[in-house]
Amino acid sequence: MKKVIDLRSDTITHPTPEMREAMYRAELGDDGWGDDPTVNRLQELAAERLGKEAALLVPSGTMGNLVSILSQAERGTEIILGDRSHTFTTESGGVSAVGGIHVWALPNDRFGRLDPAQVEAAIRPSGNVHYPRTALICLENTHNRCSGAVLSPEYISTIAALGRRAGVPLHLDGARVFNAAVALEMDPVELVRPFASVTFCLSKGLCCPIGSLICGSAEFIARARFWRQMVGGGMRQAGIIAAAGIVALESMIDRLAEDHEHARMLAEGLAHLPGLTLDLEPIQTNIVIMQVQAMSGEEFAGRLEAEGIRVSRMGPNLVRMVTHYGITRSDMQEAVRAAARILAE
Repeated sequence: MKKVIDLRSDTITHPTPEMREAMYRAELGDDGWGDDPTVNRLQELAAERLGKEAALLVPSGTMGNLVSILSQAERGTEIILGDRSHTFTTESGGVSAVGGIHVWALPNDRFGRLDPAQVEAAIRPSGNVHYPRTALICLENTHNRCSGAVLSPEYISTIAALGRRAGVPLHLDGARVFNAAVALEMDPVELVRPFASVTFCLSKGLCCPIGSLICGSAEFIARARFWRQMVGGGMRQAGIIAAAGIVALESMIDRLAEDHEHARMLAEGLAHLPGLTLDLEPIQTNIVIMQVQAMSGEEFAGRLEAEGIRVSRMGPNLVRMVTHYGITRSDMQEAVRAAARILAE
């Protein structure tokens, strides 16, 4: 059978043999009571990796962002985020539906950034009963819908300074924050230092089967534990999940650079094909987004599928390819050749 090269997302990764072994042998308790030793070890390790006081395991990044925001923004307050952010586009409107929180969505540029002047203007003046209180500024790093672009520490510092002056904390949707740290060749502790809360995902490039972590102060995590319980995120023998997460944090971060190399190779190969347009500059990590002119995105994706290449669509003519564990250089070459054959026809 022809090999299937699945580039739909880095969420399709399977746990490594080391993870499966660790899951099999995991020491278990009941995390609902806080006594699963493997979960506790993962949470301690996650907090250490990001330089925060404490961490909390949740089933998904969507729940992580929801719980983080609910823990810092009261009903009737407002958060500022990007119009292409995952929280705004792809989390079912949970912050509004569950939390009663108003959203001010500012435009993301092609690198996933918000204009600092627009952020400053969007922060509501205090004391005016006509306005909701600005409770939180939310950033995303790397940025999923902006070709995996990385927010620089200098840019983050600029936004953080605006927040400090107004007394507004920052939350980071860091689903792929370790990709950002690897691309920047910097300590993730320094990259996330300005944020009151951070989420990151275990089940994308880090290859775990499930799970995300919320990190922040001990006081914040205590509130987050309450909200996790309310939205149904409490688990029992969750050490089975946590064991894979420990392996990921101890051995899977540095290899993300390989995914970035493969994505760059893929992007540069596709950029030369007539009928496709790629913005190469924001492609800094493992996500390649292209615009298809030669046919509809649906047709292009379907014809790639017939060639054994699976991709995802992000709009009528936008197609995304994501590199991850298990993808090779030869897979990248075959994906480019398949795209070239389809476009030549």
